[in-house]
Order: sequence, then structure tokens, then C-alpha cells
Amino acid sequence: MDDIKLSNDQIAWRAAQDIEDGAYVNLGIGFPEKVAQFTVEGREPVFHSENGVLGFGPAPKPGEEDWDLINAGKKAVTLKPGAAFFHHADSFSMVRGGHLDVAILGALQVAQTGDLANWRVGNKGVPAVGGAMDLVHGAKRVAVITDHVTKNGDPKLVETCTFPLTGVQCVTRVYTSLAVVDIEDGHFVLREKLPQISFDELQAVTGAALKTQGEVGDLVVPEL
Repeated sequence: MDDIKLSNDQIAWRAAQDIEDGAYVNLGIGFPEKVAQFTVEGREPVFHSENGVLGFGPAPKPGEEDWDLINAGKKAVTLKPGAAFFHHADSFSMVRGGHLDVAILGALQVAQTGDLANWRVGNKGVPAVGGAMDLVHGAKRVAVITDHVTKNGDPKLVETCTFPLTGVQCVTRVYTSLAVVDIEDGHFVLREKLPQISFDELQAVTGAALKTQGEVGDLVVPEL
């Protein structure tokens, strides 16, 4: 199924389509940062970073970086007109005060109840949870973008998380390399899937039951 799955850019593009005009949005470190590259034409979301930036734009072109302008993942960013800088304590006050409309994060596992596990300790990856624990309970909507399975082929969408939890009952939508899945009343509800795969094939690589409500849409994205 690796030959038909969406690329990370395509997953980020699909997530960007659901961001409303004027929404205040935090993008998690790493893969979720790509979402800023695919802002829908005519919409002006306001991107927030925990290190104290509001109103940043896409990544600059190679060689045009200003390394005084970075996001929480230490990646170079561009600024939109009206961008603001502030202390990181003020930044977290925005998060904890419920002023963010959307947080888009990566995941190691998402449970059918909406529980999220997206951090680990050890010698790989970022060895700390960062601001994610604040984000998942401070933002009004929490979405996840992720591959549908791990590199070993294990499901990332599961009945119960086995990794340390970032948040409980916080995720409402997951954009994967194969599908768009909502979390409602403790269940995964399939909204869209790649037309090249069947429901049964998708269910076989999902670690919990997929429910349907009406017609399941085709997950169609551009070549990127």
C-alpha cells in the first residue's frame, strides 16, 4: 500500500483545506509545519508559534533565510504584514487562555477516544513533550496529520494508546496518508479515503473499528 499512499505534502495540503479564514493556528514541530505552505487562496489564517511569533508565513527559499526569524522548531520562517513578537510566557498564555482556534500536531498513536500520544523519550526524536500538552487542551480544535501506519506497518489509529499520553479525548480529526477520520463518541468515523483502496483494506491497517455515517468521500489531492 506504500505505492498509493499520500505524501507528507499531500497530507498537509488536505489539512490546510479545513483551516478557516482568520483562524489562529498553531502548527506542531516537524511535519505539521508544512501546512503553512498550502494556505488556501483567499484565506488568511494567523499562524502562532510557542516561542513568541504570531503571523508567520511559509518557509523562505533556500539561501534567503533570516535566522533571527525562527519558529519553535528552530526553522526559518517568513513574516506576514502585521506579524508580532512576544515573550514565550505570553505565547503560552495565548494557548492556555483558549485563544487558538486550531492546533495541528503529529502523532505516534491516536486512540478512538481521541487520546493522543505524540512524544517519547530516548535517543530518537525530540526527547520531551514540548508545548503539546498545553496545545491539545488549549486550542478549540485539535487535528493530527500522520502516516496511517508506522514504518513497521503497525497501525497508528488504535483502540487504546500504549505510548505516554499527550492529552486525553482531545483529537477530533485525523488526516492520514490513506484517509480522513473524525473522532465522535469514542469511535473512528471514516469521512474520506483514497479511491484506490477498499474499505476492508483500510480497516485491515487500522487498529480499531472504522464507523461510517452516510457516504464516504474520495480523498482527492493534487500532485505536489
